[in-house]
Amino acid sequence: MRTINPWINFNGNAEEAFTFYKSVFGGEFAKIIRFKDLASAEFPVAGNDENKIMYIALPIGKHNVLIANDVPEFMGRVSESENRSKILVSAESREEADKIFHGLSAGGDIEGPIGDSPWGTYAGMFRDKYGIEWIVEFDPNYRG
Repeated sequence: MRTINPWINFNGNAEEAFTFYKSVFGGEFAKIIRFKDLASAEFPVAGNDENKIMYIALPIGKHNVLIANDVPEFMGRVSESENRSKILVSAESREEADKIFHGLSAGGDIEGPIGDSPWGTYAGMFRDKYGIEWIVEFDPNYRG
């Protein structure tokens, strides 16, 4: 298996969330496609959905890509309060873990403050201001 990349559904604020994620992780978007870019007679797009994100990708690190889309209104809303799968970020140092943890958790809810864990890593867990759940971890014993 080459990679596994998380794909997140949003209720119309994917671009805002990904602009925030980009401010923390850095880098540039690999691709942005809006629903209006795909509109055709066979695939009509409602006016209120045309500028929403059909696909957005943010490369993170050497082999990872965070991907998302907005759910069009006709498909209903994504439950932002449900327990979604968490996204695990494996940092290369405690300093990088702190920077990512504090950057992404700003305005969100910290579920487990970052610090030394009972399993020997430096980790923390939170739900960001967009309802996405993250774990940021640095494992000093990882040899990858």
